[in-house]
Amino acid sequence: MTSPRTSDVATELPTDWVEQVRHLARERDAVILAHNYQLPEIQDLADHVGDSLALSRVAATVDASTIVFCGVHFMAETAKILSFDKTVLIPDERAGCSLADTITAEQLRAWKAEHPGAVVVSYVNTTAAVKAETDICCTSSNAVDVVASIPADTEILFCPDQFLGAHVQRLTGRDNMHIWMGECHVHAGINGADLRARVEAEPDAELFIHPECGCATSALYLASSGVVPAERTKILSTSGMVTAAEQTTASKVLVATETGMLHQLTKANPLVIFEPINRAAVCKYMKMITPAKLLRSLQTMSDEVTVPADVAERARRSVERMIAIGTPSRTAE
Repeated sequence: MTSPRTSDVATELPTDWVEQVRHLARERDAVILAHNYQLPEIQDLADHVGDSLALSRVAATVDASTIVFCGVHFMAETAKILSFDKTVLIPDERAGCSLADTITAEQLRAWKAEHPGAVVVSYVNTTAAVKAETDICCTSSNAVDVVASIPADTEILFCPDQFLGAHVQRLTGRDNMHIWMGECHVHAGINGADLRARVEAEPDAELFIHPECGCATSALYLASSGVVPAERTKILSTSGMVTAAEQTTASKVLVATETGMLHQLTKANPLVIFEPINRAAVCKYMKMITPAKLLRSLQTMSDEVTVPADVAERARRSVERMIAIGTPSRTAE
């Protein structure tokens, strides 16, 4: 177990921490990237906020010599893969991902051996080592487009998220797609019972549901059975949620994803009330990135993220193929 660092014990934060972070970022030639699930104060300070696909695109093209990634470790690894010559920092290297932990490179190699000739599609929520064994990565915003780009008669191994895989299979109709039974503990915890209870309590609300959620299938069932109007039930990536928030005319939207997303949705449309379907849907790993740790990271240039050169080279191909897939299909998110 990693020992606590001084910054973990000393919780006092300077009142001018925002100015200090911005000054240090300029001094270090650093760009700050933040995922949609980060703490609101981190999101508000970042140079770029978005989902994994959007931030991957930024990481691949940014001019700054240092990238500070406020997210979980696999995201910072992806930034390093795409910008190998740059210094990549994460404010707390212990910020992991329960979904990424559900499959290892060794397990993927064994799975591939059982299905020779299959194309491996890995969700970006995977380690660099798994990406190196992958043919093409995807995010929740372009997973349908990625799978649709593969010839229909080609077998697909989709990992590691079972709920996203089921969503993609449902939309593409692929019967030659094998799905790894992994899950995000936060999204899996947003279940059909939670959804039904909230829908019954708020019958006029719109529903925004991330395809990683355990309740995604329940949402489609409720829509098809008329419990909620189908046009108000939307399966969306986090980037898709922002677009839908800007366009909605509903007075209230119930949201099924990590609660950090509510900050971006409220900024996108302050006139709408956005409420979580499950208030306990909080990723402890995302919340490990705090203002104090961000400040420390820039002060000490830590924690640096490294990826072996050979792993990065092989992983880069799968990530670049993901980025090359065109504009995400909004109806598939």
